[in-house]
Amino acid sequence: MTQSASTLINAIAQHAKSDLAPLVTAIDQGQYPEQYLRKLGQLGGYSASVPQAQGGQGLDLSVQVEATTLVSRECGSTAFMVWCQSTCAWYLLNAANAAVRERYLAQVASGELLAGTGMSNTVKHLAGIEKINLRATRTEHGYEVNGSLPWVSNIGEDHLAVVAAHVEDEGYIMFAVRCNAPGVTLRRCLPFSGMEGTQTLNVRFDKVTVANDDIIAHPSQFKAYIQRIKPGFVLGQTGMGLGIIEASIESMRATNQTHSHVNVFLDDQAEDLAAELQTLKTQIADLARQAQTGEAPLLDVLKARLATSELALRATQSEVLHTGAKGYLMNHGAQRRQREAVFVAIVTPALKHLRKEINDLERLQAQAA
Repeated sequence: MTQSASTLINAIAQHAKSDLAPLVTAIDQGQYPEQYLRKLGQLGGYSASVPQAQGGQGLDLSVQVEATTLVSRECGSTAFMVWCQSTCAWYLLNAANAAVRERYLAQVASGELLAGTGMSNTVKHLAGIEKINLRATRTEHGYEVNGSLPWVSNIGEDHLAVVAAHVEDEGYIMFAVRCNAPGVTLRRCLPFSGMEGTQTLNVRFDKVTVANDDIIAHPSQFKAYIQRIKPGFVLGQTGMGLGIIEASIESMRATNQTHSHVNVFLDDQAEDLAAELQTLKTQIADLARQAQTGEAPLLDVLKARLATSELALRATQSEVLHTGAKGYLMNHGAQRRQREAVFVAIVTPALKHLRKEINDLERLQAQAA
């Protein structure tokens, strides 16, 4: 790690302990930590992979994953929002059209403009899992978009959303839209069992005008663009899981200071999980550096993301079992981390989605061999 990366990581770690840790319970119960998110952006928490000339840190995606991991050690919900924000910066950094990049990238990378990624439906659609929800038609100066997305996180009236839509007989577009644009309506969702502070809302589009300058990729550019951004999109989420795993292992070690004589009979021990975690972190860091330059093999990326979900589920379950009844109390982090780990396993690409894509890719590779 370079000195500049070390400086960034240390600042984020200290800020998470001083400013985020006291808010965790409130965030879990529904408080949106806007002030923390904006300050994190000022520290560089979303812009590790963005060149300095474009308002970033000039590092790479592996440092961004490490930044998200540090936030997730304290709060998985907030780490998810860090992923939303940094991934929107990733989208804009790699945008096929310069106008949208110049308009929004610096503001998103710095946290001045908060942003949510609404690509879950599209990613599932492209994997053959569900139909796409948004439809677009060409206009003289861009497109008109209609439809709704049930869950988009880290958004609000003064935020930006990055989404995609199907264009009849042409393919797909990906675009940025202000959440207070004419025709955009935000509505509250039913309460979730966790992640309540992520400001996850239903977004409806009713004849929303999207100018060409807000298009990230037109239909002719979309396929190549998705191939470019997908490894970074997927790897960025691993930081959420890695931080949760680290916090669970730390909790298990603390519990073992008094209960190791009985905890030794549990299946997953802290040191075994820690060894698996270190191997996974090394693999993810290597893949993230490759993704920065567009060279990460997608199959390896999907397998690493799958392994992160599986290890997070095991680690958080083991933490609850290690801590016993104490870990089942609402004021203990063990039960919260277990809910957060389940979210890592169901957020797109979900565990079942990952296994489907891995199976599809392996089958194609076998046919080509």
